Amino acid sequence: MKRIAQTIGLRPERRAEYLELHSAVWPGVEAALHRAHIRNYSIFLHGDVLFAYFEYHGDDFEADMAALEADPVTQDWWKLTDPCQEPLPHRGDSRQWTELPEIWHLSSPARPLS
Repeated sequence: MKRIAQTIGLRPERRAEYLELHSAVWPGVEAALHRAHIRNYSIFLHGDVLFAYFEYHGDDFEADMAALEADPVTQDWWKLTDPCQEPLPHRGDSRQWTELPEIWHLSSPARPLS
């Protein structure tokens, strides 16, 4: 399993639109994310900054992301959500969101806690 965190800006003038879209994410978008082996996906909001976290449970991340990007329903969704977002400078190779490096993770305890 691979944990992924990402961030991006939210255009203040498109905030209400973005929140409305995410109050009812299309079932086809959710299905495409599941097919791409994405689990435990959340998007958080702090001011005008979005933070996303998800877990990838597949065997070929690049292939699954390429399939997700090629999905017509996802492409239509992105036509609505992308204009609401403000990509951060220095995002590297990222398509839209900036991937954040994981610097620490609390693992499960070696033995059960009492």
